[in-house]
Amino acid sequence: MDESEVEALHFAISGRVQGVFFRASMVEQARRLGLTGWVRNRCDGSVEAYAVGRPAALDALVAWAETGPPAARVDACVVSPAEADAALHDFTQAATA
Repeated sequence: MDESEVEALHFAISGRVQGVFFRASMVEQARRLGLTGWVRNRCDGSVEAYAVGRPAALDALVAWAETGPPAARVDACVVSPAEADAALHDFTQAATA
């Protein structure tokens, strides 16, 4: 992928998003979309994620994150632009922060 075609987004997702397979489902979605990055639980009960890839794939992940997996209840999904990290090669679950 040409670096000029790559963007990055930071996600802050709140609601019932822990204990409902949100992270595992997001990893699955992001990998299916060809994105790299990570997702992790936050100590405050929210989920945080960082994704890098083509704009259309990022848009699709945003649309998915606004609802999440079936057992989740997303109250807010705040997405902001971020600096792209070209060193990432996969989308993974990271440790709780």
